[in-house]
Amino acid sequence: MSVKVENVTHIYHEQMPYETIALDKVNAEIENGEFVGIIGHTGSGKSTLIQHLNGLLKPKSGKIYINGVDITEKRIKTVEIRQKIGLVFQYPEYQLFEETVFKDIAFGPSNLGLPQSEIEERVYNAISLVGLDYDEVKDKSPFDLSGGQKRRVAIAGVIAMKPEVLILDEPTAGLDPRGHMEILNMIKKMHKIEKNSVILVSHNMGDIAELSDKIIVMEKGKIVLTGSPGEVFKNADYIENIGLGLPPAMILMRMLKQKGKNVDTDILKIDQAEKQILELLRSK
Repeated sequence: MSVKVENVTHIYHEQMPYETIALDKVNAEIENGEFVGIIGHTGSGKSTLIQHLNGLLKPKSGKIYINGVDITEKRIKTVEIRQKIGLVFQYPEYQLFEETVFKDIAFGPSNLGLPQSEIEERVYNAISLVGLDYDEVKDKSPFDLSGGQKRRVAIAGVIAMKPEVLILDEPTAGLDPRGHMEILNMIKKMHKIEKNSVILVSHNMGDIAELSDKIIVMEKGKIVLTGSPGEVFKNADYIENIGLGLPPAMILMRMLKQKGKNVDTDILKIDQAEKQILELLRSK
């Protein structure tokens, strides 16, 4: 499913003392099956942008096209949009509410009026996709699970709706390193299996560099850079000047370069950095 944002502007507290232009004539395109990372410091417009994509917010001006259909038109029902665009907020586990894991994940599909057999199949597939054991967790209270498991269940509830575009807003926030890696691997696996479009909002530049086909950089309500991870992080000085970090692998290689080592400072992924460092050690 393709997404096109065309000259979208959004203003908070319009005509009031605290008026803020959150989005300023933003243009962006996401192709079917593409994995897009969105980065920018707090207040850059990331969350405002993604909330427009499933109809939670309406633009002051501009258009948003989902598969060629303008979802800003009044005739478009938001419930239809949200069946196709799944949005996972930060700390989604705080939205768990049912007495069992099965019932929580089944809540969304049940509201679609699906037959019970399909609801059960969707719940089973969603639980499996997020890396949990169906028989082990289905009858448990979600509140008895670990933090990482709760988050997986919350994400499974969105996956069970079979969205054609999945938006994840800081999905690893607050998790320990193990939980962080588990969620990251789950997202990679899910995208590979589902082949849907994924939009990941994150402050973790390593995750963004590892997963994204394309990166959108936001600053003060505008998109200031767009391109592949290699294209975007070639602008390392600019990225740092607007208050963002660089992928850990790139930071490491730049440090080695400063110490006179013959390394590639454009490397973005840890496994690539490991390979080059091993080659460097073997050459001694």
